[in-house]
Amino acid sequence: MSKVKAAPPPGCIININDPQVQEAAIRIQASYRGHRSRKELREKGPPTFLQELKDVLLVEGSAAKLECRVSAFPDPFIVWSKDGKELKDGPKYRYVFEETDVVALVVRDGELADLGRYTVTIKNPFGQTSGSACIIVEVPAKVTKGPDSVKGRRGTTVVLKAEISGEPPPDVGWLKDGEDIEEDDRVFFDVGDTDTILTIKSARASDSGKYEVFVENNLGTDQSFARVDIM
Repeated sequence: MSKVKAAPPPGCIININDPQVQEAAIRIQASYRGHRSRKELREKGPPTFLQELKDVLLVEGSAAKLECRVSAFPDPFIVWSKDGKELKDGPKYRYVFEETDVVALVVRDGELADLGRYTVTIKNPFGQTSGSACIIVEVPAKVTKGPDSVKGRRGTTVVLKAEISGEPPPDVGWLKDGEDIEEDDRVFFDVGDTDTILTIKSARASDSGKYEVFVENNLGTDQSFARVDIM
């Protein structure tokens, strides 16, 4: 006596020609390949970069984040350094670990001193690797200390000095009574990395007046004033 094959319960029939079924099968295969690929990477041992560090821009007063993706098994030991000096995890520099393979460094309270090359070193018992990138700092132009007002005698040399900052380095100008100073061998100014100096040789009575130092870059402008009296 032959047995009658029972029909499958409702909803248990899979139509392999159904587009949704085919799409699900593709996703399962892709997920398996991804899992197998990750498993193979983990079995290799030595740390490797899946995504390298990239240069980032840091505006003064804000925070910047350097990040990369790595593969390493066992879990690696991470060290961040700046210009060859190790950075400690703390209020200024924060070590961050996201998901399973993202390693990051957050630099807080950005300032010009944060400009430089940062390196991450990744170690485990099977070896180590390292990568570097730069933090590029932008700081609005500023006169951090304006020139002092001075009184001088005729025929002497008078000097006005101002301390300045900014990144990119600012353009600098000096004005007298609201007019640009036209430099010559007697009246001229120099611009350094952190200061600018206006020199007035063989001072005359006509050199008396209101002097202004002006700084400007793509992030901002600033100025400061001083009085010169020649007697």
